[in-house]
Order: sequence, then C-alpha cells, then structure tokens
Amino acid sequence: MSSAASSPSLSDLLSTAREYVSWEPRESHRAAVQGWMDSADEAKLKQHFYPRIAFGTAGLRSRMAPGYHHMNDLVILQTTQGFVRYIEETQGSDEAVKAKGVVIGYDGRHNSRRFAELASTVFLNAGFKVHLFGKMVATPFIPYAVLHMKAAAGIVVTASHNPKDDNGYKVYWNNGAQIIPPHDAGIAASIGRNLKPWHLKDDGSSELDLPFNPSHPNLSDPFDDMTSSYFQQASSLYCWSRGENKKLKTETCPVVYTAMHGVGAPFTTRAIEAFNLPPLIPTPQQQDANADFPTVAFPNPEEGKGALKLAMETADAHGANLILANDPDADRLAVAERTQTHGWQPLNGNEIALLLADWVWTNYVAQNNPTAEQKSNCCMVASTVSSGVLAAMARKEGFHFYDTLTGFKWMGNRASQAVASGQTFLFAYEVEIGFLVGSMSLDKDGVRTAAVFYELYSALRRQGLTCFDKLKQLYAKYGFFSMRTSYFFCDPTSGMMDKIFNRLRAWPQDDNESIPFNDKRYPASCGGVRVSSVRDVTFGLDTAQNDGRSLLPKDPSSHMITFRFENGCTATMRNSGTEPKLKYYVECSSLESKEAAQGLTEKMTQAIIDTFIQPNENQLQAPKTS
Repeated sequence: MSSAASSPSLSDLLSTAREYVSWEPRESHRAAVQGWMDSADEAKLKQHFYPRIAFGTAGLRSRMAPGYHHMNDLVILQTTQGFVRYIEETQGSDEAVKAKGVVIGYDGRHNSRRFAELASTVFLNAGFKVHLFGKMVATPFIPYAVLHMKAAAGIVVTASHNPKDDNGYKVYWNNGAQIIPPHDAGIAASIGRNLKPWHLKDDGSSELDLPFNPSHPNLSDPFDDMTSSYFQQASSLYCWSRGENKKLKTETCPVVYTAMHGVGAPFTTRAIEAFNLPPLIPTPQQQDANADFPTVAFPNPEEGKGALKLAMETADAHGANLILANDPDADRLAVAERTQTHGWQPLNGNEIALLLADWVWTNYVAQNNPTAEQKSNCCMVASTVSSGVLAAMARKEGFHFYDTLTGFKWMGNRASQAVASGQTFLFAYEVEIGFLVGSMSLDKDGVRTAAVFYELYSALRRQGLTCFDKLKQLYAKYGFFSMRTSYFFCDPTSGMMDKIFNRLRAWPQDDNESIPFNDKRYPASCGGVRVSSVRDVTFGLDTAQNDGRSLLPKDPSSHMITFRFENGCTATMRNSGTEPKLKYYVECSSLESKEAAQGLTEKMTQAIIDTFIQPNENQLQAPKTS
C-alpha cells in the first residue's frame, strides 16, 4: 500500500542527496544530483529520492536513474550488503554457509551485467563463494541452480517485461523459491542497517568505485554445467512423446517463436532440441537480445495481438498456426493460435494452464497408473486470482489443489512445502502467463514450458484438434469458466489507490447496502447481484469463514479484496506489486455453455468497473487496446 508518511522538506532532501553524492560510484549520477542540489531543485530531488525504493515483491524493480527511488549502482551495493548480513544472521556466518555460495545471473538490459558484478563483488568481499553466470541467462536458470547447487541464495538482475528504462533485482532463498515473509521484511531492515558502502573509509581515502575481479578464487561460472543439467533433466522428466516427436517435421507442424528482444531464444531453442522436436521458426526482428526493445512499446507478450504482431506476420509467411512467445527474461510463456473463424487468437493464462494441467495429468496417469490414494497425494497450485477451473479439475480427478496469494513467490514456496511433505507436485500457474511444470525448480519457467506446450500441441495435431478444440472438450468436462482480467494505470504518487480500496472498506452505513464486519463496511451488492462473502487479504479477513479469518496469509503490504456473489461470480481487485496498476479479475462459470459464462462475466465486469473501480472519477488510465 502507498506510504502515509509526510513529504520530506527541502532540507531533508538536500541532506539525503549529499549522502548519496558521497557514496554513489557512478560519476554521471553524482553530477546530476549535485546539479539539483546546487539549484535547490526540490521537485527533482523529491522525484529521485522519495520514497526510497522498497524491497518487497520480487525484490527491487524501478527505472534506472540517480537517487534512492531508482535502480543504480549505490542502491545495488546497499541492497546486497543488507542481503549478505541477512543471510549471515539467518543461515549462519560460518565457512560452511559461505562455501555454499550464492548464484547470480543477469539479463540483456542496460546495466544488468554491471549490477550483477557489483553484487558479486560485495559477496566475494564478505567471504562468500559466488556462482556468477558468465553470459546473459534466462531467469529460470537461477532458481534451478540455487536448488541443484544447494546454494545459500540466488539473485537475478532483470526487470522481466517492464519498459526498457527499468531494471530489477530478484532474490531467491535456499529452497530455490522467491522470498516471502518474514524474509522480505528482514532483508529490508538489514538494508537499512547497511547503507554506507563497506569499502569506503571514514577518511575518504578509498575510491568510490568497487572493482570487479574476474579472477577471484571464490568466483565460478556455472553456465555450462547448469544449462546442460537443466536440459537433460527437463527432457528426462517432462518429455512424454519422444518417439512421436522424432517423426515431426517443421513443414508438417510449423510453430513460430519470438523472444521479444529478450534472452530466451538460445535457451528455448535448446529445450526444443532436448525434446527431439523440430526447430521453431524464429521471428527475426525480435530474436536477439536488445536492451532498447525497438519493435515493441511494452516488451510484454501478455499484451496480446499488438505485442505479437511481428510473430503473427512471420507465422503467416510460413503457414504456421501456433505462436510461442517468451517475455524478455523467459520466465513466462504466451501462446496464440490461428483460428478459421476469428484469425489469430491469443490464449489467456487460464486457457494455457488448463491445456498444460490436462497434459501433465494425463501423462502422469498413463505412466504411473495411480491408485485413488496415489492420486490424492498429487497436487497442483494456482494463485487465488486465477481461474477456478483447476480446482474443479482437482475435485473431479482426485488430486489436491492449493490456492495462494498472487505472485509466484507464494506458489513456489507452496510447491516446496508439498515436496517436503512427500506430495507429488505436478503443476502451478498464475493467470499472468506464468507456469511451472514439475519440481525440478520452483519458480515460473517459460523455457521448459515452451517445450512442453510444443509437444502438447503436436499431440493435438496428430488427433486433428486445435488448442481451442481441446479447450472445448475440457470445459465441457469440468465446467465452462470465463474470466475477464485487465487493469487501469494509477499514478502511485496520487494516493488514489488507497482511496479506491478504502472506499470499498467504508461503504455507506445502510444495512441494506453494506456488510458490516469488524470495523469495516463492504458493499452488499453490485450490478443488482448480492454479495455472498468478502475476503480482504490486506487485513486477513474473510466473512465466509466461521472465525472471520482469511485462509490465505494476511498481507498488509498491498491491497487485495475479493467479492463472491450469489450468482457464483468472483471478483478480485488488487494493486500490482511491480507496476503502477490496479488489476481486476472477474470470473463466472456455467454448467450449460461457454456463451452463458461469457455473457455473465461481461455483465459483472462492467458493473465492477462502474461501481467499485470508477476509473473516470478516480482519474485512472485504461490500457491501450491492440
């Protein structure tokens, strides 16, 4: 949630800026800040220093610029110093912990390698072994390496699908999953205790820059070993049609791929080879890593047809009916299929997930012929804003289903718990096109998922089916689910996000129009449909539970409210943890038809937007349609 702290005075800003200039290694950043100080430019100083970038969801992510509000050399140094001390405090500071080391990787964005080397140097100077990938690497290889090298932690420098001016610092714990509470708060507090760069002497005699030593005896490059191990293990565990794959030809099953100017191409290509599938047809303009993302305004394949325009043109030229797309750090996968009636249609995250879940489950059953007890020992996981179809599938097929808070950090840790308890973890997903097949690593992975989906698609082709044909069969089996998910941009400095959600917690005090609960009052209806229960994860509340407590962990760091309606509709609103967005998810289901579910979803979505979100009144900006 947005900070309620008062705005700093010019005097406070100047003091903070002086400290920054005395510590920041990059001369150009020091000069810029000094210029704002000399001219007493309060607006610029506030823009770049307030509030300090917070360590939270996915670590850090922001624009690359001077000041404590952004990503830069000094912020990387301070963050890493805090992380070092937190590892020592929680895992131990002895040689055994330091010998486990940390895994560090980076993507193709501006400054990514520089930031990775700075982080590596801080750990090396603290006596840790550092396994620094020597080349750009897809994000999924970092959690894989942490798990398989039994490292103390992992870091990947990436801003995923954010705009080109952004970068990020993503952290993994020793279980190979992203950090969750209490680690995030613990690391943030540790950063605050370790702000002064350790290499600077009090008398100012040392250089501001911290040189990277590529020949350091505790530095190693795990690139070759970890990538080879990854592809061998992925193909061994998750390739189920190797014999049929060998018979395929690109001409008979053409599939186009785009890396979206990211780092995914060489890794997804190797995954396809490991599955004995024919080569993907590349989208040439977007295949190589390019930090400027020249062909897309937002390098996010989830944005739909606009983001996939060049891939669609490539597919048209080659007669391909399927497109696979990674986001720039290749931890997510987008899919689009050409249909006879509507042309190119991107599959949403729920549709991709249902196809993958069915494929994984079908092959697990075929290989293991499990008893009912063995089936019940299997599990799948989804974020709470994802479709209810996976839970419906679990009820019918007999496996366990778990839902979590939003973000793969929660799903990865839930999968880790399942594995530790002896359960067979099969699949996890979030509607924002993040997927995890199997437990060889525990974060979303667009590389091995691309190979699994390609194999799935080729099996459908052999049956004379399209992806949408198969989805019709699955929805007929488990129920027709229709979800509408989108977002509005919300200025993070306006306080509007807090205003919108606080209004939903303080609805007018009319017993017929509000649901009183503790010290809050929630809307009792929307669009003429009564609310049956409300879950407010921010405060750990759920009116559907006898004790009023949410089954999901309380998360006071962000807004998230779910309304369940008497017509079976579920609507969730939350603020994004990484972007200035208010996201909403509305889903309805029907046992009768897809059309019935879609019609009800559209009606309820419009009511939620008009009544609860009120974008015009709250000065929210809708995304551009592609």
